[in-house]
Amino acid sequence: MNRANERPLMHPGRLGAAATAVLHGLVLAALLSYEPTRSAIAAAAPIMVDWISAPKQEAPPEPPKPKPVVKRPPKPVEPPVIATQPEVPTPSPIIAPAPPPPAPEPVAMAPAPVAVTPPVFNAAYLDNPAPQYPPLSRRQGEQGRVVLHVLVNPAGRADQVEIRTSSGHSRLDETARETVKRWKFLPAKRGSEPVAGWVLIPISFKLEG
Repeated sequence: MNRANERPLMHPGRLGAAATAVLHGLVLAALLSYEPTRSAIAAAAPIMVDWISAPKQEAPPEPPKPKPVVKRPPKPVEPPVIATQPEVPTPSPIIAPAPPPPAPEPVAMAPAPVAVTPPVFNAAYLDNPAPQYPPLSRRQGEQGRVVLHVLVNPAGRADQVEIRTSSGHSRLDETARETVKRWKFLPAKRGSEPVAGWVLIPISFKLEG
């Protein structure tokens, strides 16, 4: 037999009490349903009024008193520490040396002048004859010194013969002039190039003994 399906049996005493309570409830319900009975019960039963006093309300707890704030004196503000650097002496200005003056521009050198040699008339190889003493001038005792100014061309010939200084006697001057016209010359030269040039030729007339 399964014990799980077994139901516990109610105790006989409990069963009787329950039945009695049910019976009393039924009787009371029947009596209350009858109007004369309800009126009699209401007239006989004193009315009890209970004054229910409102529960005392407890005063709310007082809020805690604020603690007095003790004001502390403000801390003195320490001034910021400023690091000071040692003073560096200001260097004296350095004066740069003045730039050297510009080099002078090279001056174009003029070419050296070419040496010019005058005409030559007294070279032995030219074989130039001396002027003849005029016979009349010899008899009259005329003598003196003539200086001729001669222009010699590049070919070595006299183009012009001028009397620069007279001897004092026209015959002697003219004789010297005509003689030099026939002479040969070495022309003047500029470097190695023959050029025309002037030359002075002195001629002396002097009687001997």
